[in-house]
Amino acid sequence: MIYELRVYHAMPGKLAALVDRFRKHTVQIWKRHDIRPLGFWNVDIGENTNDLVYMLQWDDLAHRERASAAFQADKEWAAAREKSEEAGPLVFGITRTLLRPTDFSALK
Repeated sequence: MIYELRVYHAMPGKLAALVDRFRKHTVQIWKRHDIRPLGFWNVDIGENTNDLVYMLQWDDLAHRERASAAFQADKEWAAAREKSEEAGPLVFGITRTLLRPTDFSALK
């Protein structure tokens, strides 16, 4: 099992729209493609409180590649993204970190 920590850096004033897109579209589309979110977080105290942070669980890198490719090719996702960005992009950057649990981690 591997985990992916992602941080979406929202454009100024766009965090609520980004969260709304995840809530109404992204998470439901992910289910079809076996993309498994473990949790989502807002930053209350930290360097950038305009970030959306979340973690995904993957069986292995091949699972990540297959599911990600299927999601990116999904027509419903393309439509949701286009509609949500009619007034401009919601995100100016994404930080991705792949994590492997230690032998003493609660998550394996």
